[in-house]
Amino acid sequence: MKRLFLLSLFMLAAATTYAGGYRVSLQGQRGLAMGHTGVAVVNNAELAFFNPAGLVFLENKINASVGVSAVFSDVVWQNDEFGQMARTDSPVGTPFYAYFSYQLNEKLSLGLAAYTPYGSTVEWEKDWPGSHLVNDIELAAIYVQALASYKITDNLAVGGGPIYVSGSVNFNRNLNRTLSDLEGNRSNVTIDASNVSAFGWSAGVMWSPVDSLRVGVNYRSEILVEAEEGDADFENVPNSPLAPFSDTQFDATLPLPAELSVGVSYQLNEKWLFAFDYNRTFWGVYESLDLDFANPNIPDSVNPREYEDSSNYRFGLQYTANETFTLRAGYYFDGSPVQEGFFAPETPRNDSNNFTGGLSVNITDNVAIDAAFLYSRFKEIDASYDSYTENGQRVPFEGTYKSSAFVPGLGVTIKI
Repeated sequence: MKRLFLLSLFMLAAATTYAGGYRVSLQGQRGLAMGHTGVAVVNNAELAFFNPAGLVFLENKINASVGVSAVFSDVVWQNDEFGQMARTDSPVGTPFYAYFSYQLNEKLSLGLAAYTPYGSTVEWEKDWPGSHLVNDIELAAIYVQALASYKITDNLAVGGGPIYVSGSVNFNRNLNRTLSDLEGNRSNVTIDASNVSAFGWSAGVMWSPVDSLRVGVNYRSEILVEAEEGDADFENVPNSPLAPFSDTQFDATLPLPAELSVGVSYQLNEKWLFAFDYNRTFWGVYESLDLDFANPNIPDSVNPREYEDSSNYRFGLQYTANETFTLRAGYYFDGSPVQEGFFAPETPRNDSNNFTGGLSVNITDNVAIDAAFLYSRFKEIDASYDSYTENGQRVPFEGTYKSSAFVPGLGVTIKI
C-alpha cells in the first residue's frame, strides 16, 4: 500500500487557521483567547487537550467545558503573468470540543475529551487554473480520548491516555489541465473515504516548583490511519484507450504527525497571569500525497510534498478584573512546514501572525460563558508547486497566495 497523506487534503478548508500544515488550533476558548496557550495553565477542563496532567490540579470535583467556533476563511490565488485569479468560496467551518473530568480523590482524576483538530469544507471556483490539483474538499475528523491524571507529589503530576480517531474525506480534482468529454465537461475524479479510524496516545507532565510558576510538557503521538477500499469516482471521461479511467477503489495510509508542546505560566499577581507555549510539529512524515488505485489500468497518483518539521510560538495574558469578568489576549507565530517548490494549492500554507482575545463571564459560581476570537494573517507569498507531471513533463503551478481568517467562538465552563 502506498503512503498517502490523505489528511493533507483536509487542510484547504480552513488553511489559514491551521497550525503548520493542516492542524487547526481551536481546542478551547480560554486557551485560544490567550494565544492558544494552555500546556502550563490550570484554568478549566480544556486541560484535557492542552495537558491532561493538570486535570488533578483543578479545584472542583467535576469540571466540564464545551464550545464551538465559526471559521470564516479567505484564500486568493493570482498569476499576474497570465492575468488569472481565483478565490475560495468556503462554507463556514464549525470545529467543536467537549471535555469532562472527575476527581476520584486528591491524587487521581479521570477525564474524557472529544475534539475536531481536522475538519472543514472548501470550494475553489469551478475549473479554476489549479483544478487539476484540487477543486473542492470536505472533511470530518473527530478525536475521542480517555484520560487519567495522577498527582505524584503536591506539585508534580502526570497524565494522558489513548486516542481514537474517526474520520471521512471527500475530495475532487480534474484529471489534468485539458481533458474533457464530447460536451466539453472537464474530466474529474472524486475520492471518498468514510469510517476511517485509528488509535494514538498522548502524555503530559506538569510541575509547579513555586506557587506562582507552572511548567508543563505534553506529547501527542503520530497516528497512522489506514484507509482501505475507498471509492474513486471518475466523471466526464471520454471513451478512449488514451483515457482508461473507470470507477474503482483505492488504498492509503494516513499518518498524522506527532507534536511536542512545552509551556510555562507565571502568576504575576492576583490579577495577571502570563503564559508561553512552544509547539513543535513533526511534519517530516509528510513525504508524499499518493493514491494506490485497485484498477491496474489507472496509474497511481504520486505527488511529493516533502514537508519539514515546524515550530509555533505562543504568548498569552489573562487579567481577572473582578469576580464576574476575566479578560484575555494573546499572539502566536505559526511557521510554515512547506519547502520551496512544494507549495500545493490544497495546502496554501505559509508563515502567519495570529492575534487572539476574549473573556469569561461568570454567570453563577458554577457556570461561566467563554468567548474568544482569532484573526490570522498569512504572509503574502509567491510560490509554486513543481512536481506535477503531464505527458511525462513537469508542469509547475505557480502564483501569489493571499490568505486570512477570522474565527469567533463561544464556550461554556461548568464546575461542581
